[in-house]
Amino acid sequence: MLTLVPLMLERVGILIIVAFLLSRMKTFRRVIHDEHGLREKVFMIAIFGVFGIISNYTGVEISHGSIRSQDWLTEIDKDNAIANTRIMGVAIGGLLGGPVVGIGAGLIAGLHRLSLGGFTAGACAFSTILAGIVTGFMGKHFKIQVEKTPWKAVVIGILMECVQMGIILVAAKPYDEALHLVDLISVPMIAINGFGTFIFLMIIQEILLEEERTRALQTHKALYIAQQTLPFFRQGLKVDSCKKAAEVILKWTNADAISITDQQQVLAHAGAGSDHHLPLSKMATKLTKKVLEQGRIITAKSPQEIQCWKENCPLHAAIVLPLHVHQKTVGTLKLYFKNISKLDQVEQELAEGLGKLFSDQLEMAEIEMQRRLLKDAEIKALQAQIHPHFLFNAINTISSMIRTDADQARGLLINLSTFFRSNLQGARQMLIPLEKELEHVEAYLSLEQARFPDRYKVEMEIAPSLEHVLIPPFTLQPLVENAIRYAFQKTKTGTVKISAFEENGRMVLLTEDNGQGISPERLQTLGKQTVESAEGTGTALWNIRTRIEEIYGPEALFQIESNAERGTKVCIKLP
Repeated sequence: MLTLVPLMLERVGILIIVAFLLSRMKTFRRVIHDEHGLREKVFMIAIFGVFGIISNYTGVEISHGSIRSQDWLTEIDKDNAIANTRIMGVAIGGLLGGPVVGIGAGLIAGLHRLSLGGFTAGACAFSTILAGIVTGFMGKHFKIQVEKTPWKAVVIGILMECVQMGIILVAAKPYDEALHLVDLISVPMIAINGFGTFIFLMIIQEILLEEERTRALQTHKALYIAQQTLPFFRQGLKVDSCKKAAEVILKWTNADAISITDQQQVLAHAGAGSDHHLPLSKMATKLTKKVLEQGRIITAKSPQEIQCWKENCPLHAAIVLPLHVHQKTVGTLKLYFKNISKLDQVEQELAEGLGKLFSDQLEMAEIEMQRRLLKDAEIKALQAQIHPHFLFNAINTISSMIRTDADQARGLLINLSTFFRSNLQGARQMLIPLEKELEHVEAYLSLEQARFPDRYKVEMEIAPSLEHVLIPPFTLQPLVENAIRYAFQKTKTGTVKISAFEENGRMVLLTEDNGQGISPERLQTLGKQTVESAEGTGTALWNIRTRIEEIYGPEALFQIESNAERGTKVCIKLP
């Protein structure tokens, strides 16, 4: 009995080596992941049937209780038997492939065993076919590859060996020879086949774990790339942003070149082939046009499939992914490879994941753009509104001065024209130079001071270097108007100070007055929401705060400070 153990270990070792080699095959891996098409089933029947045949040929011949080891068994005397690992291969095939594979492998291995002869040929053939049937249905029920534990399969394999021993005792004749054979081979075969099944299943488990680790790394890499490219794709399909995104993708994938296109032209190309895959040029490959037309992923594994117009293009393989926004193909992402071997399944899955993530980013960018446009439309509608009382009072003031001071009336008309022009420009533009905003303020002040001479004075301290810096329109003028209309209701005279200077790399805009101030209760809501009151709605302050938050995000600051009877200061800091 003990002499049989090392011989059986040798036979199991042969199958384990074959199993390891199989684990490197893509078809075998697909079957392991329960991808059972007809082609895969036939493949598995052939593989595990061959396992059974190899087990038969490499078995250890038993003759009247003595062990006869030889390299290759092609025929067995009618009074002899063999100890082998046939059941192990058939059982694993059934557990992995289900009933069809189990029955197919069992038939191949069992019939081959029958052809070799020996007094246990019929019993061994029957037990092999039975093992294929039983393990096939058990595999369908238990889903061994899903459970990811080899122990259940080991127990089933051991049970099948025990069943085989029982069938030999029942069916093989003479009974005394069968009993002596089972006594000799049962423990080694059960133990060694159980061990072999365990090792085989460990290989399969390693395949599953390797695939999981690969997918985890792919997911991590895809999310990292998506995170790195998010600021660029959030800007939409533009040349500068796509160029930076392509450089990031090239760095973190195995591709030799990355291209991004819209529906008409190449927006960015990084890596090999940059001499003729030029940004803002027409599509260099017919493959891209095909993807844009069909809206599906296409893989090319030869230069002929890529169909680049340049004869000596170094790019020999590619995967082209459509970029979708609201189910419409708006562009493509292309991963090019110099060598077709680099375009493996892992790289294809990574590319497909990136294509979906980038499409989502572009869709979110469009939604964000639409939201901003809607917000901008609302804001510009507010900007375009001119206080009717201000216009009426300005015209009245000018008309009363025409007879007494025509020159001043003419100047006020020019200022009124400047005020209107600033309103119209502000309604059309997102940003204007600071000097234009100051013109708007001065035009407004000249009209108000003509109505109320000597009621207040205005001081300006503007750093000359900031006059051409762009700011949102209607930023200072509404603050000055608020100060004049509300700050000096209880006082006859007052001062409004306007300052602009640079501090820590940011522009600081200040409007200060020495008026009546704002109550703490009202101060908590000003700029954060509109309020209804007899004194005003706070729309101007809310409008300013909303715009700078929309344009600059957290880099901007809008702050109101006020003390009762001592005045109010509004501070705006812009990058």
